[in-house]
Amino acid sequence: MTYIKRGTSEFKKVNIALFAGGFCTFALLWGTQPLLPEFAEEFHISPASSSISQTSTTVALAISLLIAGSLSEIFGRKTVMFISLVASSILSVITGFVPNFGLLILCRILQGITLAGLPAVAMAYLGEEIEKKSLGMAMGLYISGNSIGGMAGRIINGILTDYFGWHIALIGIGIVSLLATIIFWLVLPPSTHFKPRTFRMKHLVITLFSQFKAPGLIYLFFIGFLLQAGFVSLYNYIGFELIKPPYSLSQTLIGFIFVVYIVGTFSSTWMGMLADQYGKRKILQLSIIILLIGVCITLNLNIWLKIFGLAIFTFGFFAGHSIASSWVGELAANNRAQAASLYLFSYYSGGSVMGTATGVFYDHFDWLGVVAMIAVLSLISLLFLNRLGTVTKEKFKFSPHKIY
Repeated sequence: MTYIKRGTSEFKKVNIALFAGGFCTFALLWGTQPLLPEFAEEFHISPASSSISQTSTTVALAISLLIAGSLSEIFGRKTVMFISLVASSILSVITGFVPNFGLLILCRILQGITLAGLPAVAMAYLGEEIEKKSLGMAMGLYISGNSIGGMAGRIINGILTDYFGWHIALIGIGIVSLLATIIFWLVLPPSTHFKPRTFRMKHLVITLFSQFKAPGLIYLFFIGFLLQAGFVSLYNYIGFELIKPPYSLSQTLIGFIFVVYIVGTFSSTWMGMLADQYGKRKILQLSIIILLIGVCITLNLNIWLKIFGLAIFTFGFFAGHSIASSWVGELAANNRAQAASLYLFSYYSGGSVMGTATGVFYDHFDWLGVVAMIAVLSLISLLFLNRLGTVTKEKFKFSPHKIY
């Protein structure tokens, strides 16, 4: 059976399509993040309470990923991803018309459910269709689409909110995502290695939980939890930090802070290639150390050094997520969509839980509390990575530079 290789036209089509799909998904998912101060002011709620508009979506997404991955084993990868993108884009438009915070939360929960169709399935699609030695780069390019989508969603919403209000911002990002979805459907090659399964709930549940038996996977799940916990914690509250004195930035300027996502676009691809060459464990460890250095730099009161720290942190985060994502597909021998679903369930659960919990630290200790929390999470992830390397080495007995 032929797998898609780097440098071929099919490889380019896959990357373009999943770049567009990742762009849609993460523009819709994170587009409300710079709007949290707006929600807090309009609905007269605290920063931690306003963050529920973000964490409710990621909670719904995390839970739904377990179902979406299993459904794709039955209905096919491309179909599930396409339906997910269309429904999520339409819900964004609907959210722009809601009159109160309660309905906004409801729409965001529904959006979290529909968004689940792409992330886990995309990882499985790449794991099935791309040859192993090209997978790191392909996953990195997909993650780069995620980072640009997250950046564009925040910037577009920030600008539109300043000029027209957050209602128009959400409608606008929904329309942009619908256009990107059309590109996704037209360009993505159909699956050639996917074999559909009949719907048997008991079998799906058994195969889902059998993933925990794969050596090392559970440590990747924990690492994903901790990486996203730190990432969401930082970006949830950086807007609150920059909108108040001594910075007093506008929503438009705060939105442009997310241009630092460009370094994530670069790092996810470049570090993914380095991981293919020098080993995933070594480069993942380096990525976590880089993000830890970056978050510490943000303690400086100078606005330019703070932004520089954000860029360093973002570089390390997207590199780490890209490597961990591709490692899941390598360690999961069977039912890769379900393995990817469990990884992303842990990943988004981390953002959901800590994204709001860190708000309590911000309320009591300001930005120092946020940085301290992320530093602790990063150090714990290094401990899990050390254990992961030990387990995989013991199990496979392969050359270290190929396995970890």
